[in-house]
Amino acid sequence: MGRIRVLPDAVANQIAAGEVVERPAAVVKELLENSLDAGATSIRVEAESGGRRLLRITDDGCGMLNDDAMLAFERHATSKLSNVKDLFAIATLGFRGEALPSIASVSRLTLETHAKEETAGAVVEIHGGKMIRNEPAALANGTIITVRDLFYNVPARKKFLRSDQTELAHIASLVTHYSLAHPDKSFELRHDGRELLNVTPVETLRERMFQVFGNQTLEDLIDLGAHEKEMLVPDAAEEDRTRVFLLRGFVSRPQVQKYNRNSIYLFVNGRLIRDKLLLHALTSAYHNLMPAGAFPFALLFLDCDAAEVDVNVHPSKTEVRFRHGSWVHDFVRDAIRNTLVESRPVSSLPLRQQPEAQPAARLPFSEFSQRMEDARMRMAVPMAVPVNDASGVSEADLPSFTLRPTHAPAPRFDFTEPPPAPTPVVSAPGKMRIPDTHAALPEGALIDGAESLDVLKDLRPLGQLHESFILAAGRDGLWVIDQHVAHERILFEQVLRERAAGKVELQSLLMPMVIELTAAQQIQYAQIADELRASGFESEPFGQRTIAISAAPAAVGAGEIERILFEILETAEKELRGASLDEVRRNVSATIACRAAIKINTKLDQRKMEWMLAELARCEHPTNCPHGRPIALRYSTRDILRGFHRI
Repeated sequence: MGRIRVLPDAVANQIAAGEVVERPAAVVKELLENSLDAGATSIRVEAESGGRRLLRITDDGCGMLNDDAMLAFERHATSKLSNVKDLFAIATLGFRGEALPSIASVSRLTLETHAKEETAGAVVEIHGGKMIRNEPAALANGTIITVRDLFYNVPARKKFLRSDQTELAHIASLVTHYSLAHPDKSFELRHDGRELLNVTPVETLRERMFQVFGNQTLEDLIDLGAHEKEMLVPDAAEEDRTRVFLLRGFVSRPQVQKYNRNSIYLFVNGRLIRDKLLLHALTSAYHNLMPAGAFPFALLFLDCDAAEVDVNVHPSKTEVRFRHGSWVHDFVRDAIRNTLVESRPVSSLPLRQQPEAQPAARLPFSEFSQRMEDARMRMAVPMAVPVNDASGVSEADLPSFTLRPTHAPAPRFDFTEPPPAPTPVVSAPGKMRIPDTHAALPEGALIDGAESLDVLKDLRPLGQLHESFILAAGRDGLWVIDQHVAHERILFEQVLRERAAGKVELQSLLMPMVIELTAAQQIQYAQIADELRASGFESEPFGQRTIAISAAPAAVGAGEIERILFEILETAEKELRGASLDEVRRNVSATIACRAAIKINTKLDQRKMEWMLAELARCEHPTNCPHGRPIALRYSTRDILRGFHRI
């Protein structure tokens, strides 16, 4: 008997399901795209238990004929392709004909559909790929697909699903994306009977942006308008040689800096995609306008001839390949860059009042320069913009920014005698590396943990370097302390102590601060609401996708409250996926400390510097900030003498 055999349809469908249906959000994506292809103007998505127990998509599209309702569950059965040529000019969202049979093979699926051409609708029920029911029924025009008990017959796949909140966040993000792509349609998302998103049809994309993100986000965005450009294709027929590309959407001003790519929404011909080429074009447009490692908010729609983009490169249809990728990249980059230059975006955040303020000079040591760049990246206000000669943009054309901190309340310093330090947690004995910054320093200078505490107690501040670093003399030489990360470490340990004791110092707001959230952010907020409350944020739901903050940690300036909350929400999903509860708490505390700490370019008098060094010496881990960056650099007396050839 031969070794090659044809797999049964049930096995083939489950293999296809492994490619197409990786999680509940993938089911929603496939069915949502089918609804849009069917011409639906109203789409409702319902979920229970993060989509594990129930997913139901209801639309008012064209529906299916009774015969088609059964045929749709055959492999590769589709109404959107008829020959091979159609594969190279796909104009619909769905086309493979794998979605319905794949989903039906790993769930209990019920299809209810009615086309206006027929007097009665049809109900088809399939469990694990097996037909259970097929009968006519009186139904309204449109389609309802109910998916229950996803992966009930594939327990190995079910184990790979995340928590209900994580899976729901993926669903909410997906529905939000498609609601932005189709402002002329209504979208509703409900989970366990609770409404998460409900947007009605509007005329413009700006109005839909307001519905989803609120007015505050809109104020920070620049409308790209419509950038249209023609491309001549030499190998095409004479009458079909011109290709037109259209780019539209919104991008954020350079001072809006995100810590991940979650706020970048890319669509090609109405299809939600993840594309490295377009992402690179976007980041290239912000080159020299935004620090490395930061990302803008972007909602981009690229429309072109279907023959210019291949969407058949991935089973889930989330990746595309452009026929003329280099040309598309440059077109997108230049369109965004030119819009940014023409708008001359200026930070809307008030700058610190300082007479005859001068831009910070570049520090003499390479390590110092790198530290300044790191500090700039942590700031909300964009840094001074160097000119990229290769961009073809003159210095006069670029927006003018200077490195100055945002205007926030003065740091909370207490110069009274510090209270007795709590008993420190004794760490395992080991070495803490003090980074070297000068050729005269020995390779890899090490200091014992206990020794570093004794040395820090004896430091005497001499002054500041560029109002950003404290220069201090100690019995073992010269020390340079980064004032921002030093204060960050002090506040971080203070927040942890107060939190452990249940005595977090709060500041009550005169008027509650109302903050609008997206559907995904609302889900993340529900997950970490208790952690936020324990850290000093007193908040509660306030209407649909809004929360009201009535109190915040005392060390946080009023202007930073909203920024801190959004920063925590942006990283919550990633942290909760693989981190323990204790790590989440530390991350929340680190974010609060980072935002509340004094910034670079802040003048400190002698008394404040003495206070900071004394408090730093009391810290359990005084050599690194909560994010791992070094706090102090040491030049030992011996190495200074050696550098001057005195020994």
